[in-house]
Amino acid sequence: MKPFDKTRKCNSFPMLTMVAFPTLLFGFFCYNQYVKTIPFPDFNHQQPFQESSNSTNFKLQETNKDDDDGNVRVVLPLEECNIFTGEWVFDHGSSRPLYKEDCEFLNTMVTCLKNGRPDSLYQKWRWQPKACSLPKFEAKILLEKLRGKRLMFVGDSINFNQMLSMACMVQSVIPPEKRSLSYANYTIVFKMEDYNATMEFYWAPFLVESNVDPPTMRDGTVEPIVKLESISKHGDNWKNVDYLIFNTYIWWRYPTVKVLRGSFEDGVTDYVDINQNVAYESALKSWAKWVEENVDPNQTSVFFSGVAPSHMMSSARNNTNGIMCLNETTPIVNTSTFDVGTNQQLSAILENVVRSMKIPLQFLNITRLSEYRKDAHTSIYAAPGGKLLTQEQKADPARYADCVHWCLPGLPDTWNELLYTLIIYQT
Repeated sequence: MKPFDKTRKCNSFPMLTMVAFPTLLFGFFCYNQYVKTIPFPDFNHQQPFQESSNSTNFKLQETNKDDDDGNVRVVLPLEECNIFTGEWVFDHGSSRPLYKEDCEFLNTMVTCLKNGRPDSLYQKWRWQPKACSLPKFEAKILLEKLRGKRLMFVGDSINFNQMLSMACMVQSVIPPEKRSLSYANYTIVFKMEDYNATMEFYWAPFLVESNVDPPTMRDGTVEPIVKLESISKHGDNWKNVDYLIFNTYIWWRYPTVKVLRGSFEDGVTDYVDINQNVAYESALKSWAKWVEENVDPNQTSVFFSGVAPSHMMSSARNNTNGIMCLNETTPIVNTSTFDVGTNQQLSAILENVVRSMKIPLQFLNITRLSEYRKDAHTSIYAAPGGKLLTQEQKADPARYADCVHWCLPGLPDTWNELLYTLIIYQT
């Protein structure tokens, strides 16, 4: 397998906080002058609950595998394949979704059908690479890869969404008494006792240190301030992890970013406004430096997820009945030219930093394939603060529709299938 290696006003994408569990704090994001409340967790009070040329290429082997319907599926037939270039195919069989919405680890922020969404077609789409097929997800194979190891998602609520998806994808093969979730201020840990393995999420929305890192500061009522060169406070928690999956994007929402001059510990409040692109690149370079100095690539596999898009501009999708991402029931089918408002400058900066690193890592190029999925957001079928939207709020989707987070089961399951493919084919 070849690694991805070195040879004012709010922006069009919002700041959104982490999807939440029973006890919640609140945040907001701006869009066209609207202010919205959305939830994210206070880990102290959590309770257990019942087409890009830059994409990764790697060697593949031909395998025939029967799916759940008894049909023979040819998996990975080519020697090399770009798994991030392809199309969405509607799955008429029983293989989709990969788990049910009643997975015990899901909460009302992502259970769209339970929350009243009238259609379920968004659960039935399968990603089909152009030159090959993805291997069927086998939970036991992944768990054997994770035996005695730690897998950690690091970043913002999008990575948290993906971690919950992965937990649901494997939970069916683990006895209930052998799996558990625990919480701390920054970390959620899913333990799989029979495998002596953990799947974790670590909250660091900017990767570098910021004033919105502590649980008491995640309510979205203050504009974030970052310390661009300060990363070791978070990084110390990433050491001795076998699989690290990073992301950072949705909190980088303003044209300028407030950068601290001094230390948060010293109570310094003096800051300077820096151009968003410059600040984003600086934060990523601090992260890259930490990885190069602290990660042994022979022991730890590092992944970075591309930016996860939002879908705010219904007018750009020629849906006269759509407001924000509401009333979207199918993916974008015109795959030649479309623009959903993704910040392409930040996306390019991310890819350039990853390319320049001195150690190998895998780039999960999920951006374009996710841009097609205008139908997969929680929209008005989320539950801010653990409460469903009122009828009055649902009638105002321009203000209350969440077009950043995703329903589960749904799109993040595909991200995990891609991650699974890279993990099982690693040498």
